[in-house]
Amino acid sequence: MPSKKMLIADVLENLSKKNFEKFGMALMARGGDRKVAFSKVEDKNFMEVTNVLVSTFTEDDAPAVTSELLKSIKCFNEAKELDEQMAELFPKSSTRKTPAGTNASSNGDKAGSSSDTACSSEVHFVDKHQLELTERVCNIDSILDFLLKENVIQDAIYEKISCTPGNQGKTRNIYKLALKSGIDAKNIFLESLKKYEPFLVADLERKG
Repeated sequence: MPSKKMLIADVLENLSKKNFEKFGMALMARGGDRKVAFSKVEDKNFMEVTNVLVSTFTEDDAPAVTSELLKSIKCFNEAKELDEQMAELFPKSSTRKTPAGTNASSNGDKAGSSSDTACSSEVHFVDKHQLELTERVCNIDSILDFLLKENVIQDAIYEKISCTPGNQGKTRNIYKLALKSGIDAKNIFLESLKKYEPFLVADLERKG
């Protein structure tokens, strides 16, 4: 069975030269407390960049970071392929232990399971991690469609958020315009994150 490191290497090896360069730039520009220096990425091949990812974020967390970065440069098919391989080969990496003591998939929880995560502390998950979610959410269009379908937002708000430039701007407006109605809206937003950003949610859950 291939290791997590080799799954990352395979994905990076198959990127076009242009997309590989974009990936390196996105890696250096990534927010968070673990930064990657320009010298670690400049003129490096796919295996060297894989080693940087694993040494910086650990082999357990590196696939989630890789998927996140692929989405940020619009390599959605490659990100989906990596996510699916991780789910198939390492299912425990995409599961979590709920406060009730039951295992639930981070990729397919229902609203009730979202409440478990949300209520595990006094501060709701999406409020606690607002800054990191704003910086790192990539599949924002799919999340907006989900919120519209679940009646968290209406057409006018959907259009207003959709017209906002950039993923960070859209996410800020979700917080500003869509989540003020209360806990139900936040739970549905969390459900959408688990559906479209499973590795990001899992990463934040591990950090506590």
